[in-house]
Amino acid sequence: MLDASNKPDDSVFCSVDPRPVKPGRSRRRLWLRISGAVLALAVAAVLLSIEGVDYQPYFRAQYYAKTSADFQARSITNRVISGELKAGFGRALLTPTLNAAQDEPAEGKFRAVPLAGYGDRKGRPAEGVHDDVWVKAVAIQVGEQRGVMIAADALIIPREVAEAAVDSIKNKFGLAREQIYLGATHTHCSLGAWGQGMVAEAFAGPFQPGVRAWFASRIVAAAGAALADLKPASIGSGSFAAPELIRNRLVGQLGGADPQFSFLVLKQNPGRVCVLGSFSAHATVLSGKVMEFSADYPGYWQRAVEETTGGIAVFFAGGVGSHSPVPGAGGFEGAERMGRSLADSVLGRLPQTALTNSIPFDVFGLNLALPELHVRLNDGLRLRPWLANRLLPVKDMTFVQAFRLSNTIWISTPCDFSGELAVGVKETLAGRGFGAVITSFNGDYIGYVVPGRYYHLGGYEPRLMSFFGPTVPDYMDEWLRKIAFATTVDRRP
Repeated sequence: MLDASNKPDDSVFCSVDPRPVKPGRSRRRLWLRISGAVLALAVAAVLLSIEGVDYQPYFRAQYYAKTSADFQARSITNRVISGELKAGFGRALLTPTLNAAQDEPAEGKFRAVPLAGYGDRKGRPAEGVHDDVWVKAVAIQVGEQRGVMIAADALIIPREVAEAAVDSIKNKFGLAREQIYLGATHTHCSLGAWGQGMVAEAFAGPFQPGVRAWFASRIVAAAGAALADLKPASIGSGSFAAPELIRNRLVGQLGGADPQFSFLVLKQNPGRVCVLGSFSAHATVLSGKVMEFSADYPGYWQRAVEETTGGIAVFFAGGVGSHSPVPGAGGFEGAERMGRSLADSVLGRLPQTALTNSIPFDVFGLNLALPELHVRLNDGLRLRPWLANRLLPVKDMTFVQAFRLSNTIWISTPCDFSGELAVGVKETLAGRGFGAVITSFNGDYIGYVVPGRYYHLGGYEPRLMSFFGPTVPDYMDEWLRKIAFATTVDRRP
């Protein structure tokens, strides 16, 4: 006999409401479910893509330990060499041949090449050549120690170009990375098309592999010419202030500027004269409307010095972060006015510059480990590093170095290094009896490095172009001082 509780129940076997369902209500329910799912995915994507800015003290981080280990290893073998100086000079034309029938990178011939420097050009090809751009090199030898200092009339020395050139120089001439000092004038009217990825192509136009190869070959050619030209030589250095030609573009009078123009003169016996110069004003006298190749005011400085001395002049961009030029006029008129003004000041001091043919010489390079990328969305939030690396394909290791030439130390950086930070390093070294020159764009690019007090500002330099977070300025400042100090002491027993 069946229990009444076991009787079939229609509600168990049929979960569908027997009442008719209006089509509109069904669509609304479906839409709400889809919207909820999309919203949930969006929230999940946001949570997976962003995190807070890391304010961990850099000296407690793993990257600091890596850099410290490299520094200790190099310090053990570092040796300051003193003796008679030899110097050699070389140059190679960087200007490409435009409007060629077909691309021939080995010859520097291209159908079209964009200019690097301004995003508002949108990768359009250069329309001609106002003045040639060059790669120039100075080779230095004291005893068995050799080094070569190379500067290009270019926006930067891109990492891939530097790596190719360094490998070739190592193979051909036996120089290690720390013996190769790279820099650029930072003109915004020179060779583009050397970089891959969103950021590089925004500033330098669509990537062309042949342009990268041409750029690297010019560096190698200039270095080779300088090394082949080594002769007994004398050296001297000097500096002067040119505050009327530079300003702080980030915070104006609320911040400082580095007004020092530094120069080094080398005179072969017998042979030519070479003058190296460095200044911290951006080479942005020429705007993005200029579509011709030009070295901007550094080019006018170089040509004016060469016309008077009959030798070679080489310009390195200094700590250009936050520093703009004050040329007194726009366009090529302003570039010429500023370049010639600086040249006149150097040329007037050359006759009084004391020269010596025996100097202490040292080179010191350091692999600088970097923190995770800090691509910020606002003051406190950043993209997670895995996503930031897709936008900025930079490495987690870069390079800094110091060349000691007599009692002046040249220090290279892989960035738009702040002139305000440079002043602090210079003042510290001056207290120890040494002059200092700090240059940018040494064969890598890790963005802007500006004082930490500006980190919470919005805008281009402290927000968009500060790639590695709030502690990098202090971190880099510490290691630049340490490598400079390392060249002042012979640590070998």
